[in-house]
Amino acid sequence: MAHFQAHNMSLVDDSGISLETVETIVQLRARIQHWKSMGESIALVPTMGNLHDGHLALVKAAAESCRRTVVSIFVNPMQFGKNEDFDTYPRTLRDDIQKLSHYPVDLVFAPTIAEIYPQGTETTTQVIVQGLSDILEGEHRPGFFTGVATVVNKLFNIVQPDIAWFGEKDYQQLLVIRQMVRDLALPIEIHALPTVREVDGLAMSSRNNYLDEKQRRLAVKLYRCLRHVVDSSQQGMAYHYAVVHACQELDEAGFMTDYVVVRRREDLEVPSEHDKSLIVLAAAHLGDTRLIDNLAFELM
Repeated sequence: MAHFQAHNMSLVDDSGISLETVETIVQLRARIQHWKSMGESIALVPTMGNLHDGHLALVKAAAESCRRTVVSIFVNPMQFGKNEDFDTYPRTLRDDIQKLSHYPVDLVFAPTIAEIYPQGTETTTQVIVQGLSDILEGEHRPGFFTGVATVVNKLFNIVQPDIAWFGEKDYQQLLVIRQMVRDLALPIEIHALPTVREVDGLAMSSRNNYLDEKQRRLAVKLYRCLRHVVDSSQQGMAYHYAVVHACQELDEAGFMTDYVVVRRREDLEVPSEHDKSLIVLAAAHLGDTRLIDNLAFELM
């Protein structure tokens, strides 16, 4: 059976695979300093746990990009609004570590809230990425990107990775982090992987676990509507009309749609008639579950 030791956990599964897990910054930095003294490169995959194949694809890519791989698992309270799902967000640390033990991961950092925010979240120093943080997701989830930028910047300072890996499913988040790295001149490369999807096209997400059987069958409609916007736009329809049609389809299927929009891929600005590299992004509620997705595309 797997076993844990408090504060410096080592999971050993039935096959004898061991994976070191630390909870404190002091422990983590000791390991990081040792690796850096050996001249070894470090990749970081920041996660909130409840790992699925999308996360594991990032872990695999990270391990191929650097000599050492660190995976952080931390459900960040700063990025949850007052009426959001912080208390119910799935926490599956034991299962997560077991999954990671089958990958070339060197260390898991699983800190407590007190370790990351010793003075609490209300008075902590915040990182605010101007502009990008205020639109789309930022408009519907005020403070979300400040919470994301603050915790990711802190993880970057703690781990000091050479490369950090993120998924394109959270595309706006990816752009926010890239802008933060540029603006603060952080010596870190930000790499990304395309969204990993279920067989029917639904983007993999920890929040998919909230869906009941009927909602899960309906959820793929979000991806299909985005696909329709892309296909229609590439066939010559003005994307404005395709977006209106997509919103109608989602509403008729039982979604409560926050937005379906087409934006310029590089910065999420409203496209001009000359812009060809675009992305359609959507967020919609299905019951109590909020789903997001996006598809990038090119116009001829």
